[in-house]
Amino acid sequence: MKRKLTENLLKWKDQTDNRLPMLIYGARQVGKTYTVFEFGRAHFTEVLYVNFEQEAGLIPYFDGDISPKRIISVLEQYYQKQVNPVETLLFFDEIQVCERALTALKYFAENGPEYSVIAAGSLLGVSVNRSRFSFPVGKVQMTTLHPLDFEEFLWAKGKTLLADEIRRSCMANSTMNEQLHREALIDYREYLVVGGMPAAVKASVEQQPLMTDLEVRRTILNAYTSDMSKYASPSESVKIRSAYESIPAQLAKENSKFQYKMIRSGGRASLFGDSIDWLVASSVVLKCVKCEQGFMPPMAYQDLSSFKLYMSDIGLLSAQSGITLKSLAGSEMNHFSGALTENYVAGALVAKGFDLHYWESKSKAEVDFLIVLNGSVIPVEVKAAENNRSRSLSVYMDRYKAEMAIRISSKNFGFENGIKSVP
Repeated sequence: MKRKLTENLLKWKDQTDNRLPMLIYGARQVGKTYTVFEFGRAHFTEVLYVNFEQEAGLIPYFDGDISPKRIISVLEQYYQKQVNPVETLLFFDEIQVCERALTALKYFAENGPEYSVIAAGSLLGVSVNRSRFSFPVGKVQMTTLHPLDFEEFLWAKGKTLLADEIRRSCMANSTMNEQLHREALIDYREYLVVGGMPAAVKASVEQQPLMTDLEVRRTILNAYTSDMSKYASPSESVKIRSAYESIPAQLAKENSKFQYKMIRSGGRASLFGDSIDWLVASSVVLKCVKCEQGFMPPMAYQDLSSFKLYMSDIGLLSAQSGITLKSLAGSEMNHFSGALTENYVAGALVAKGFDLHYWESKSKAEVDFLIVLNGSVIPVEVKAAENNRSRSLSVYMDRYKAEMAIRISSKNFGFENGIKSVP
């Protein structure tokens, strides 16, 4: 599958001065290993793959001298392969399992910049928080791989021309051909159910007889639950799982602000705060923090006690909630479709590199998201259908004299009265 990360990896490879090791964050099964492998096979003669979960016998070799010269010597002897600085890609996978290997990236940056080193980890955020060794701050180039976004989903379905037309219409603020618009909405609804996990997309596109995309998504959910048990204490893993499983109900509320009492009666921040931090650090949830003002910078006006949680992949939310394409078309889905759409937009914004914030004014008006674009705070309103009336957005724009706003709904592209319409 074509991934946008590949373009970033090519730019990284072509750097001639001061190139740092690449460190790739991302939740489990978003495609880190596959993407790096495909990149390595296409642009290097050899890929030396080190998976620290599978090759536990290698970990003791990182306890002593971790200079590039010694590490390269160890790897050459262990795998019986010669490492050429120009032709070999060193790929350290699941690097969170070997903390000293993470520290070693610093020395590759300082003493072995000629080597091409990529490292990836599924639970890097969790592992770094409990690391006994120093993190190579400033010595690695970091990026995050998310589930396939809607454009990558269209690429996987072979609809590159449709994806190009959507991008052109968005950039030009021009109305898209109505027939193509309707076709894109059909694909969008499919994406709401299938999501962007590569294995689920592959199963859906190829209509695999052995495992459906729903079975794949449920398997991924089970893998996430297993990680909670593996990387947290037994008592903490129970709380993490309870917080994670409460997300569909949290989003279905009229006010989707996260409430601890919905996890367990009497729940509070002191009991579940660490559990939520774990979920955020592991990249399996997205956190959207309330802002009390619409000024720059949003982080200066955060109310850290008020936030929303979204699932990192919309397909996993659908699997967790039991949603199918058939149920999505039913009238009984009218309410929850708003929660689905909001989660979809959250994932799309994060994939574009935006931090998530929302605005609320004394519980009387609320804007779903605030993003920073070209140095300005832009309000983003989300509607599941074509209904575009929003008193809250008007209140926000009047109060903060916003240069523009973005309204996301099923309506076609356009720009009117300072509001950019995005389907």
